[in-house]
Parts: sequence; C-alpha cells; structure tokens
Amino acid sequence: MVESIARVKHIRVTPQKARRVVALIKGKQAQEALAILKFAPQGASEPIYKLVAAAVANARVKADKDNEFLDEQDLYVKNAYVDEGTTLKRFQPRAQGRAFQIKKRTSHITVVLSTPEVAESAPAAQTKKASK
Repeated sequence: MVESIARVKHIRVTPQKARRVVALIKGKQAQEALAILKFAPQGASEPIYKLVAAAVANARVKADKDNEFLDEQDLYVKNAYVDEGTTLKRFQPRAQGRAFQIKKRTSHITVVLSTPEVAESAPAAQTKKASK
C-alpha cells in the first residue's frame, strides 16, 4: 500500500548506458534489484544502486508517517526510467587550428517502488469507473 519515488538529476552518465542498467531491474523485487546492481559491471550501476536504496528509505519513512506496516521484502520496482538531461558542450583542439566538439551527456533517472496492494487496487478502481 506504499509507493515511493526517488529521482536523481544531472548525473554524468549517458542516458543510453543508464537505460541498459535500468532494464536489468524493472519489475524485480527491491532487494533483488540491489543485489543485481551491486555486482553489475557497468559504471551506471553504482548511482542507480544508491537511487534504489534511497527509494527503499523513502518508502520506510512514508510508511512510518502514515502508521502503516511495511515489509521491505514486499517492495518491487514498479517503474524505472531514464530521461535525457542537459548536455555539456566542450571543445578539444584539433589539427590546423580547428576545434572538435565533445558532448558530455547527463541523465535524469527515476525509480518508483511499490507494494503489491497498490498495483492490485489501481486496476479495480479503473474497472469501477469504466462500468459506470
């Protein structure tokens, strides 16, 4: 019944590389996702690991605030996506006085964790609206 969101913006990882790592954890349980990210060889796995851990902590705080019971084993990655951030443009000198542009891309990464009750109750509410 708890849903938590964690975001990181302007992280110096290209969106293409971050999406490869995010695809590994979509739909997995939060603890399993942390284990996968801990041993993934990609460079983007470390900031995404921290992001998932932050989302678990956010869920714990939200459950405490609402006086709800939260078993962290029930949390799963409901949604995770990567958006393109700002691009830092740098120039590198080349031969004969030319300049070569280097694009240093950034990402905005979002992770949404949820417990199964939220996922089951949402379609039930939509079917009630559709039947009216």
